[in-house]
Amino acid sequence: MKKIQEYNPSTDELLNLEYNFQPELTEKLDKFKSDFNQELINEIVLWKTNRYAELNYKTLNLINKIDQKSEFIDSALTGEILMHLLETKGIRLPMASTILRFRNPRIYQIIDQRVYRMIYGAELKLKTNLNDNIIQYLDYLTELRNVCNLYQIPFYEADRILYVYDKIMNLEKIKY
Repeated sequence: MKKIQEYNPSTDELLNLEYNFQPELTEKLDKFKSDFNQELINEIVLWKTNRYAELNYKTLNLINKIDQKSEFIDSALTGEILMHLLETKGIRLPMASTILRFRNPRIYQIIDQRVYRMIYGAELKLKTNLNDNIIQYLDYLTELRNVCNLYQIPFYEADRILYVYDKIMNLEKIKY
């Protein structure tokens, strides 16, 4: 591994380099002049780990169409929202399901390795096609509801209950 002195770049060469990491968030953080708060710290952490996902206005509006009191899933709306979420850089199915779960936990739950393993007895393998991801998630919610009915688990707590139960019961490490 070489040090900068071994490359011997000119000052002009160095100063003409363009930094292009998370450009929108970098600019926002660079301009921040107020006191730090937890929201800002969260954004800095997300910036550092390259996990910041900025949703466009249309996607946010679609998410807000989900009735927070509804007991029944609107599959067409869910599919449309998931398509927009999954097209967003930094969002895959587990993150999309997390967003939906916090919008309405009575109809959405998080799909993750542990809960998936408790339901199917297999490792979660995400589909590569976005439409297949949507079908996978909707099928998962149906199967999760079946498990909840069988074991009398409140659906709105299912992802958390089964996550903890997997940690207790399955000593095999999760593959990420």
